[in-house]
Amino acid sequence: MVPRSPASARMTARFATIGLLALTATSAAAQGAHAYRPGIDVTDYAITLDVPDTGSVIQGDVIITLRRTARVDTLVLDLRHLRVSRVLVDDKPVQFGRTDSTILVPLPRGADATFRVRVGYGGAVSDGLIARADTAGRWTYFGDNWPDRARYWIPSVDHPSDKATVTWTIRTPRKRGRLVVANGYLVESFGARGPNAVSTVRWKETRPIPTYLMVVAIAPLIQLELGETACGLSEYRKCVRQSVYVAPEQWGVLPGNFSKASDIVQFFASTVGPFPYEKLAHLQSSTRFGGMENASAIFYSDRAFRRGGVSENLIAHETAHQWFGNAVTERDWPHLWLSEGFATYFAALWTERSRGDTAFKGAMRRLRETILSDADAVPKRPVIDTVETTLMRLLNRNSYEKGGFVLHMLRARVGDSAFFKGVREYYKAHKHSTALTSDLQAALEKSSGKPLGAFMDQWLRRPGYPELQVDWQADSASQTLEIGVAQAARFGAFQFPLRLAVTDRSGQTRTLEVAIPAQPETRVMLPVSGVITAVEVDPDVQLLARITTRAR
Repeated sequence: MVPRSPASARMTARFATIGLLALTATSAAAQGAHAYRPGIDVTDYAITLDVPDTGSVIQGDVIITLRRTARVDTLVLDLRHLRVSRVLVDDKPVQFGRTDSTILVPLPRGADATFRVRVGYGGAVSDGLIARADTAGRWTYFGDNWPDRARYWIPSVDHPSDKATVTWTIRTPRKRGRLVVANGYLVESFGARGPNAVSTVRWKETRPIPTYLMVVAIAPLIQLELGETACGLSEYRKCVRQSVYVAPEQWGVLPGNFSKASDIVQFFASTVGPFPYEKLAHLQSSTRFGGMENASAIFYSDRAFRRGGVSENLIAHETAHQWFGNAVTERDWPHLWLSEGFATYFAALWTERSRGDTAFKGAMRRLRETILSDADAVPKRPVIDTVETTLMRLLNRNSYEKGGFVLHMLRARVGDSAFFKGVREYYKAHKHSTALTSDLQAALEKSSGKPLGAFMDQWLRRPGYPELQVDWQADSASQTLEIGVAQAARFGAFQFPLRLAVTDRSGQTRTLEVAIPAQPETRVMLPVSGVITAVEVDPDVQLLARITTRAR
């Protein structure tokens, strides 16, 4: 995801006791991975929506398949404001509780079991499904759920810890040029003719995804097929079908940078693992973000297409999310960097692959400059921010740029081979499930044989970065190079390796590495040869630090 508009307040579900039923207490061990709704694991949503040709009033019918994994007698579903007309459990009507933000559904008593809960509901949607008329007066509907806005139009367990498959059945007045696109693959599309004809379109996503990625697009769009891409690198053991959908007037900007989409998917699939979904669609949309990585159906802002096309870096960023964030999802919001940091760094890796080392160093230098220029999140909060409760505020330089740079430093710390092996093993172990930072740490420790706890704590669990004054003095008589490193007090002292590119009078350059301890000042004497004329600190842009250098 790439933010576009200012942060908004998080919508927090209230757990009101209605006197009818209450959530049975469970132990921390019983809660397992689904702590947001202890004892409940949703496995599938079958969502049927009647969507108008104008306005925001919808009628919905959702069948939720779930497993009870602990002693729970009430299912709490998130749904804000919309009217609920009926609830059935295993096809039997039940009396349910309702607050302005939740539905409380009684579950049969007894052993752990699987249930089908059906909810009929409707009303005017205020968020989540963005209904608006475009500049040509055509009504469009785009899902826009991040972070917890699915609850404005879908009865759901609206949290990334609980992933499920989803089937969309959309019934809407039939109009020429109007398309319906959603997660997964197209199952069927049919409709009658006539002035009041209704079109029915069904899409199905067979891989479990969090609710914030469950979306549908209903709009006047035209489709450009990019063809069968990344053949042999799909989980479905075939090629990855890619398409671009745009408003008719934007047809002239295609394919633009989407001509690189095949190579981008192939690179990520070769680096990490097979592409995880049935297809990959790229859509012009009207939603909150500049780009949103919805599983198999990426939404890009309308503005990007109208201003000349989507950038290659944004396409790479949102495509990388299909692996990181989508297939492997952060189990809880403080670990958002496992999604946004990965997408940021893998977009830079695409730059390295497509444009070479110099361009990659330039990208990492710009990334570092962005972090150092931040006056809000980076100096004040850690990357793994367990205090912030307004989720939109997690879309900051910590989750994106600093998270991405931490991956870059991990790569330098363990080496290329161990880094990419560890990333592949992390992905393979948590694919179509969820993960925490500790899971990534375990995978990289296993691949490298190096302990990484102190590294993770320093860079992810404390704010800031080193601020360094580096001075050097060469003595040609003794063939030594004295290096002094002073760390400013603002963020405290950090421990890190400091690389130096040392150039002599003949123009020959060699790289030295100095282990800097977590102390205010460090002085080391290094053996050198020849007359030293220049010392470059961190020549490969592998350290997140503000660095000032001077010769003494």
